Amino acid sequence: MSETENTASFVDLSNMPSMEDLMKAAETQKTEFTRGKIISGTIVSKRQDGVLVDIGYKAEGFVPAAQFLKFDEVEKGQKIDVYLEEIENEHSMPEISLEKAESIKAWTKITTEYGEGSIVKGFMRNRVKGGIMVDVEGFPAFLPGSQLDIGQVRNMDEYIGKEFDIKIIKINIDRHNIVVSRRVLLEESMHDRRSSLLKEMNIGDLRTGSVKNITDFGAFIDLGGVDGLLHITDMSWGRISHPSEMLTVGQEIEVMVLDIDNDKERVSLGLKQKSKNPWDDVAEKYPIGSKVSGNVVNIMPYGAFIEIENGVEGLIHVSEMSWTKRITKASDVLSIGENVEAVVLDFDKDSRKISLGLRQKDPNPWEVLQAKYPVGSKITGKVRNMTSYGAFVEIENDIDGMIHVSDMSWTRKINNPNELLKVGDEVEAVILDINAEQQRISLGMKQAEDDPWAKIDELYKVGDVVKGNVTKIAAFGAFVELSNKIDGLIHISQISKEHVEKVKDVLNVGSEVEARVIKVDTDERRIGLSIKALDTDFSEADLKAAEEEYTAALKPGEDMVNMGEVFADLDIEK
Repeated sequence: MSETENTASFVDLSNMPSMEDLMKAAETQKTEFTRGKIISGTIVSKRQDGVLVDIGYKAEGFVPAAQFLKFDEVEKGQKIDVYLEEIENEHSMPEISLEKAESIKAWTKITTEYGEGSIVKGFMRNRVKGGIMVDVEGFPAFLPGSQLDIGQVRNMDEYIGKEFDIKIIKINIDRHNIVVSRRVLLEESMHDRRSSLLKEMNIGDLRTGSVKNITDFGAFIDLGGVDGLLHITDMSWGRISHPSEMLTVGQEIEVMVLDIDNDKERVSLGLKQKSKNPWDDVAEKYPIGSKVSGNVVNIMPYGAFIEIENGVEGLIHVSEMSWTKRITKASDVLSIGENVEAVVLDFDKDSRKISLGLRQKDPNPWEVLQAKYPVGSKITGKVRNMTSYGAFVEIENDIDGMIHVSDMSWTRKINNPNELLKVGDEVEAVILDINAEQQRISLGMKQAEDDPWAKIDELYKVGDVVKGNVTKIAAFGAFVELSNKIDGLIHISQISKEHVEKVKDVLNVGSEVEARVIKVDTDERRIGLSIKALDTDFSEADLKAAEEEYTAALKPGEDMVNMGEVFADLDIEK
């Protein structure tokens, strides 16, 4: 090999840095990069999972794609600031963070340029417990779920990835966190719109809105910034049970402004007020006595409501449904939806009430009977019902008259009608009185016969011997039915000359007895009898003594039958 070739292949190492120099240079470069500082870098490569950033160090750093708000818009060559967490990690690469760099810069900007109450842009980044983390100028702020919207938010995921104006409501320097709200801005905006709309709104205005919500008591109508209440009573002049019968959510309707409360920002609305009140001319359209027809729209125990026209209803009370039948429930006569004809009885325009009658379509049978059967007329009918004070007898057409116990017999004191009558018996009676207005007819059985007491002096005299059957036994004596249905009383003292302990020991109901008349009291309608006075040796003086004894035993005015009832628990047979 020539000298020239040897020279050419020789490498001059005199100018190359020594290993010591290289190590010193590396240390110098390291001192230029300090942990915890924000440095500028350039994106030199973009991959699916992130980017490589040249920060001027011997190796590039890696930033994950998740740290970019909009990674699809990131481009190679783009300048970004990153936070240097470690100069070298286990891969001899600088550990950098775009997220921390943005957060530090944003925190500085927010705390210096902004403050609580500032309005900023916020990017809805991701869901966390209780709310959403929002990117504000690169800083993660917390947006509580309750501050996301005005109404209840059912799905917060629908807001992720969207940007909204938000308001900073709390900055905690010590804890290094920020709380923001979107709801506050929405409410402020709504308040401004509401105030503006309320100022231009007047009572009586017609406004178009949409049904926002329906409740049992009404519907809320969105008038374009102000919610007005359309109460159920202002929806229709007619009857409605629930607002959903007329409205649906989202429906657009025209309503009238009835009232405005600027302090409470409330608006009352009406729908029926757009049309004329049908009660304005109800008196002219439906005069008293006129016939009307309509459908049964509601039934209560006390009556049925009839819709004569939309918004106008009348009540048929149970007492006005039948002339002759006692109606206890309106549902026994009428049913919902049934079409009926009735007569207008009365109306109150102020209270919006119309009284109707069902029975008035036909003639009042009580008035018909009053003309057909004048007082004193005799009728024949069957006993349909009995009470403790009398018996009800059917005259005709389901109309009953009542025979009071006091009008059942001239001669006997009747305490209960079952002493003479039972249901189904056919009786003859006299019309005593007809009260068509109160629907009452008074009958008398005894009036159908002559009063035997009118000629009692001709029938019975003191001293006469009479016969009869025992009809009732009481503790104080026995009642005996004589001729002409007249009862006489044999007092216990007049049964025998011997002392009688109990009447039933001597007399029995149904037994025929013979006795002497010892007293005829026309005022008290009493006939006193005596068995012991039958003795032929019984003198006028004895007869007088027996009468006095009888009179002393029964005080004037005292009811013999009631006396019997007093002693009934002691000793009574019938």
